[in-house]
Amino acid sequence: MHEKTITPIAHIRSPYKEKFGIPRQSGLVPEAVAEIVFEPKYRNPDALKGLAEFSHIWLIWGFSEVADGVFRASVKPPKLGGEKRGVFATRSPYRPNGLGLSSVRLLEMKPDAKDGTVLVVSGADLLDGTPIYDIKPYVPYSDMHPEAGGGFSDVHKTDRVGVHFPEPLLSKIKPEHRTALQKILELDPRGSYEKKPEAVYGLHFAEYEVHFKEKDGILCVTAVEQAETAGKVK
Repeated sequence: MHEKTITPIAHIRSPYKEKFGIPRQSGLVPEAVAEIVFEPKYRNPDALKGLAEFSHIWLIWGFSEVADGVFRASVKPPKLGGEKRGVFATRSPYRPNGLGLSSVRLLEMKPDAKDGTVLVVSGADLLDGTPIYDIKPYVPYSDMHPEAGGGFSDVHKTDRVGVHFPEPLLSKIKPEHRTALQKILELDPRGSYEKKPEAVYGLHFAEYEVHFKEKDGILCVTAVEQAETAGKVK
């Protein structure tokens, strides 16, 4: 059997401009909208015939910010306070082949004079520019398993934190980004074992750098700046 080399068929245009702040699973922030732009070789309309009949699609993609060949047999899931699990029991990026899997809602198939047909999706958990290696339809009768157990991930699946976003700062955010940004903060981008008392964190979302800190268990937004001029605070 011959080994195969895979190459990207597309890349994603996403409001997530850095790893910090990306939801840890797809679908958690459906208000975050992204676009899938195909590579010129794959801009054949025939390849997309019938896709619009499906409400959701699977994306198979690559962890673009992890060096090739980085493999860790055990990793620390961010919600477990430093406890380790086997990499194949997690969705950690430190995998033998660095592949990710996400289920997203297909909102629109948009014709574009420059880029061909662009797929508009919601609920993606991909960094801006992430390479996409394949797209498959989500088929509910076989892909959905309501009785499935979620292991250790079930313990924290409803975790949320309170967020205080002062109106003068919220007004600096475009209306179409406000709900998504609020939900990203409610998910608490910080790993449970990385939280630093009194630290100010910076989250780059769309064209904004949003600074926040924790006070009495609530994430309080302290500043909003245009990302082009904002300093990185972590």
